[in-house]
Amino acid sequence: MIKDLRLYKQANIGEMMNNLLVVDDEKRIRIMIRKYAEYEGYKVTEAEDGFEAIQLTRIQDFDLIILDIMMPETDGFTAAREIRKHQDVPILMLSAKSETYDKINGFEMGIDDYITKPFSPKELMLRVAAILKRSNKHPLNEIIKFDGLEIDPKAHRVYVDGKEVHLTPKEYDLLNYLVKNSGIALTREKILTNIWGFDFYGDDRTLDTHIKLLRKNLGPYSQKVKTLRGVGYRFEA
Repeated sequence: MIKDLRLYKQANIGEMMNNLLVVDDEKRIRIMIRKYAEYEGYKVTEAEDGFEAIQLTRIQDFDLIILDIMMPETDGFTAAREIRKHQDVPILMLSAKSETYDKINGFEMGIDDYITKPFSPKELMLRVAAILKRSNKHPLNEIIKFDGLEIDPKAHRVYVDGKEVHLTPKEYDLLNYLVKNSGIALTREKILTNIWGFDFYGDDRTLDTHIKLLRKNLGPYSQKVKTLRGVGYRFEA
């Protein structure tokens, strides 16, 4: 279980690395998946049951969740329903069962894929790659454009009406994170956690100051960063 949430560190938002959450009550399976996933270049966070997975997704963003169905405390189906209430993330289900009902139930819930135990780790990684490819709105090497606002993720450069604007690393990370979650209401806590990390002990003024500076740099496109009173911020494409 989670002893101290500050022990979990979010990868820098600018890194070219997908963040996976592996949820299974069997430690040997988590270790096996981590081994293959890290070899493929993924960052891996582990959870040993559905309840822990739900808590982690409330404070940290993941690019994909590998979720076992049969677990104590909170099963995979229950966890998936709760997670989808606050995070739109692809989910790949693991199960020792092969019944058609489980697969139908999972797909009706919007689960992205389903694999039955025992499984080939290589096949699992291929499925993970396929899901991430489908769900990636903005490929890492593709320039992202919103009217006259352009973001080059590979070069970490931002252009406003063809002119480069120079952002600080934190301003760039903040813009990249908002854009990655465009159209989604992001709470102050979630932004601070994912940009500044779990060991951040400052206050909301730090975020507000960076938002103010970011808007100034975005010039005519500053209105794309919307303030949600009492909640946080949202980027509107």
